[in-house]
Amino acid sequence: MGGPGDPPEGTPEGAPGGGEDEYRSVVFDESFVRAARLQEYSAQERISDHAPAVRRVAPLRRGLSRQALVLVLLIAVAFGTAIYMGVRHPYQTPAAQETAEPLRMTVIPLAPEGKVPGTADTAYLYERSPAAQFKTGAEGVPLPASRRTAHFSDSQVVAALTTAKDYIVRSALDPAVLTGREVRAVRVLLAPDQLDQFDQSFARPTADGRHAPTGWLVRFDPSRAELADRRVRVQGTLQAAEADSSTLEVTADHTFVYALRPAGAGDKAEASLFTVRRELHFRFDRDDLRLHQAQLVVSYVQAGPLSCAEDSTNHLRPLLAGQTAKEGGPAGTDPYATGSATALCGSLATSAQPRV
Repeated sequence: MGGPGDPPEGTPEGAPGGGEDEYRSVVFDESFVRAARLQEYSAQERISDHAPAVRRVAPLRRGLSRQALVLVLLIAVAFGTAIYMGVRHPYQTPAAQETAEPLRMTVIPLAPEGKVPGTADTAYLYERSPAAQFKTGAEGVPLPASRRTAHFSDSQVVAALTTAKDYIVRSALDPAVLTGREVRAVRVLLAPDQLDQFDQSFARPTADGRHAPTGWLVRFDPSRAELADRRVRVQGTLQAAEADSSTLEVTADHTFVYALRPAGAGDKAEASLFTVRRELHFRFDRDDLRLHQAQLVVSYVQAGPLSCAEDSTNHLRPLLAGQTAKEGGPAGTDPYATGSATALCGSLATSAQPRV
């Protein structure tokens, strides 16, 4: 007797064994299956429309949907724009910053024509000298009224003048600098390109117009002299001007008058006046203005009373009250006058000394 799935007459002779064998050669690929998908209508649809019980469902579309395609396009456009902006951005690449030029310096000692006048009363010395009306300390280095230039704003001009003033105050009025104990306070105001020259000047002082510490700052030989009065008298001017579209220049011209006495002599010792005239030329680019630093390009110094026979490269070695110079120099030079000295050693004019 045949099984439940067999025909009543049994399996035909010669036919494949089993009911499944005759369908084994039929292959249903994916497209056939998708095309054959059916979906049953709901009862309401069958009642209202008298539709067949099932309907064919449209096969799924191949490829990307419209939203996906738009998203891909947007990503491609953004990526392309980023590459383009990275290669050709609208901001110009700044030109390489020029190296600051080395400082050119001249230090001219001024020898007295006779004995250096002195007294223990420093106030009296100042009153009897051309410095009687000078301001004291940083008050003698006022900032001028500033105006914008063609390529620099008011604030940038003020920044240049302020940095120049700070350099002047630190390099010529700071007691620690004047006595040779400090140089860093001056160094930090210089542009990085000038630091090697500055350091070499103090490590290996040389009278070559490039490496004299007294071209960078004012300092006295501590074994010879000390300040008798820390209230240094100062008078001078600051002027700012535009050199070109990327550079500001500041010119400083100041006269400093110091009361000095012999080192370790005590308050009772006679004091004398020592005068330093400094003309400094500063240069600033926009980075210098932002970083509060300066390029010092010219330093022209006249100082006395000094002996022309002494080396003034590393320290100033003043002639003090009652001393005379071993040898003089060319025609007298007055550091209070507006003209510049032209000799490597000059004579300190009598009118530049206090009348004691």
